[in-house]
Parts: sequence; C-alpha cells; structure tokens
Amino acid sequence: MVDTPSSSPASSSSSRSLATRIIIGVIALILFCGFIALAVWQVERRAWKLALIDRVTTRVAAPAISAPPRADWAGVTAQKDEYRHVRVTGHFLNDQETVVYAATDYGAGFWVMTPLVRDDSGTIVMVNRGFVPTDHKDPATRKQGQADGTVTVTGLLRMDEPGGTALRDNVPQDNRWYSRDVKAMAQFHGLDPANVAPYFIDADNSKNPGGLPLGGLTQITFHNSHLIYALTWSALALMVAAGAIFALRGGQKRG
Repeated sequence: MVDTPSSSPASSSSSRSLATRIIIGVIALILFCGFIALAVWQVERRAWKLALIDRVTTRVAAPAISAPPRADWAGVTAQKDEYRHVRVTGHFLNDQETVVYAATDYGAGFWVMTPLVRDDSGTIVMVNRGFVPTDHKDPATRKQGQADGTVTVTGLLRMDEPGGTALRDNVPQDNRWYSRDVKAMAQFHGLDPANVAPYFIDADNSKNPGGLPLGGLTQITFHNSHLIYALTWSALALMVAAGAIFALRGGQKRG
C-alpha cells in the first residue's frame, strides 16, 4: 500500500505565494497610510504656518498700543496677542535684571530681561531689552545702557516661556536661564508673581546709550518648507503603492 501525500509541492508553493502576497499587501498598506497621514499633517502645518506669518506681519506693522493691563491679563493668549506692537511707560528695576542665554546673528550671548514698573498701575512687565555679547554679561560693563527715570518702551508682546527649552531646563537656584520664564524670574528676585504680567515685551531697535543692549532682534520670519515635505511624503506613498502593485502582479503570474 502506497501512502498518498496530503498535499502536492505545487499546492504548498501556491499557499506560500498567497501568504507572501498577503504580507506584502499588509506592509504596503501600512506604509502607504503612514506616508499619506504625514503628507496631510504637513499640509495642515503649512496652513497653520501661513496663518501665523500673516498674523505676525499684520501685528508687527500695526501702530503701537498700550500693553494689556492687569484687568486683561487672564485673557492674553498667544493666538490672540503674541507679536502685537505695544508700548509701556514706567521705570526699570535695573538691579533685578536677569540674563538669558541666547544665540543670534551677532553670536552667543544673553538677552537682558529687566522688570519695568508701570507708572499707571504699579504692576510689573518684564522687558527683554535686547542682546549683549558674553563679555558684557556683567551690567558694570554697560553702565550707560542702564536707563534711569521714566522710560517708554515700544516693542512686541511675547508670551511667557516657562521651564526652559527643549534641550535645557532653567536652573533658577543657580540663576541660570535658557528661556524667558517671567514668573520664575520674578520669584527669583523676590517680586510678587501675581503682580507680574504673564507676558514680556521684546524691545524694538531704539538705540540704547552705549549701544547695549541691542534691541529689535525678535525673530519674525518663519521657515516654511511644509509643501516640500508634503510632496515628499506623497511621493513616497505613491512609490510604495507602485512597488506593491508590481510585486503582487508578479506573484500572481508566477502562481
């Protein structure tokens, strides 16, 4: 008596071929959907970036208005208020300035953040007076720029930057700062955080005595390559689809 094999070699080959096509199809579908999702995300990011550019351009070019008073602080948001052209009048607390690490077109150095007490309310607004190079970190090296008496600062409203940057955390206990965290700076200097505005002002390029700090360096141009990225992800999705179709048709013919 001769045993009959349960399946022929041709049948096993056909089963393996079908399994291979299914695996290829599933992998291709996952990659295709992933690339399309990335392309759609880049299109959405492009729309957001274009709206941001339009919003910032409009606000920067508008006439300066009074910086939001305490009564409006709760309603101040990045979407509604950041980069508004504002002004504020008061006097600087020069002995309570804070320097924040900065990298600019002028090289490495620091932003000089100085509390300004408003004449109209006694509340405090942190002012980024501008950039100083590393060798002028000490206020004693730029005494001319330490404004006394009543001053009016014009510049752009910016939102608080709590905690630090993506790469470095602020270290308040060591007076080491990588972001413009106005609330933490106020606490460090013994100021009442409740009396400090939840935003700061980037001073404009009005010249300070002695030339420092150097204002007017707010970044108001934004890199926008989202369309290129969207096209790249779309092209990869099409390549995956074309490759999968070619592989699956070839497998069918061999089968």
